[in-house]
Amino acid sequence: MILDNSSTHKTAAIKAWLEKHPRFKLHFTPTSASWLNAVEGWFSQLERRALYRGVFTSVTDLKAAIRQFITAHNEHSAKPFKWSKTAEAIISSVHMAKLSVMKNKLMN
Repeated sequence: MILDNSSTHKTAAIKAWLEKHPRFKLHFTPTSASWLNAVEGWFSQLERRALYRGVFTSVTDLKAAIRQFITAHNEHSAKPFKWSKTAEAIISSVHMAKLSVMKNKLMN
């Protein structure tokens, strides 16, 4: 499971449950994982705009409502992500951060 880095996911009760269910592995996103916030926001919109107070008499009806929302969202609201940096600039930033961390470790 992919989770945000909230301390609620690391309680004794959660750890005990995980020990009883070894099939599940938790993977935590970085604290600054804004992409996860965007995904949560999208599902919130889906719930508020397409599902809340809806009456679905079958799974087929529910799927149709979800697909209708996705189609409308893609036509009217979705915007493609555009990288603002080159791959070289990103790799350089990562390299500089790594050097900084290593330097700080040596100094401490």
